[in-house]
Amino acid sequence: MRIRAARVGELTTLQDVEVAAGRSFRDVGMPEIAGDQPLPLDELARYQEAGMAWVAADPGDRPVAYLIAARIDAGVHVEQVSVHPGSARQGIGRSLLDHVAAWAEGAGEPALTLTTFEDVPWNAPYYVRCGFRRLAEAELTPALRAIRRREAALGLDRWPRVCMVRPLAPPPRHGARPVRVRAGRDVRTP
Repeated sequence: MRIRAARVGELTTLQDVEVAAGRSFRDVGMPEIAGDQPLPLDELARYQEAGMAWVAADPGDRPVAYLIAARIDAGVHVEQVSVHPGSARQGIGRSLLDHVAAWAEGAGEPALTLTTFEDVPWNAPYYVRCGFRRLAEAELTPALRAIRRREAALGLDRWPRVCMVRPLAPPPRHGARPVRVRAGRDVRTP
C-alpha cells in the first residue's frame, strides 16, 4: 500500500471511503454515526490544498483509506481516519498514522492528537495500540477544548468521547552534542 498526498480529483472517492467505513457503527448500536454525511467536498479540499490530506492507495493507485489533519496548539490533530471495509484489518490505518507521525516529527511538531469514541473497538482501544494515550481533562490545550465543545454541539457526546495524544520525538537542539552513557554516568562527546 502506497501512502501519498491526496489529489483534488480524488475527493469524492474519499467521501465514498468515509461513508463505507462509517457503516460499521451500526454494528455497535450507533446508527446515527453510521448515517452521518461525509465531509463536504469544500472542506476536504481545504485539507488537500493545505497539504494535510493523505491517502493509502491500492496497487492501481486508487485510495482505499485517508487521513486528514490540522495543526493546533498541541501539535498535529488527526481530524479523520477512514479505511474502506474491503481494506480493513491490513494495518492501513496504522500505516497512515505512522506516516503522518513521521511527517509531523520532521516538521518539529511535539505530538499527534485526536478525539474519538472511548468504547468503540476500532477507536480508542485501537489508538492505544497505535501509541496514543488518553488525556486527562486537565491536560487538554485550549484548541483541544474547543474541538471537544464543537463535537458536543454536534451531539457526539451522546457516546463517551476521549482526547488522545501520541508524543513525538523532540527535534534535536541546534548545536547540541550527543550524549553517551559510560559506566553509569552521562558523558558529552567531544
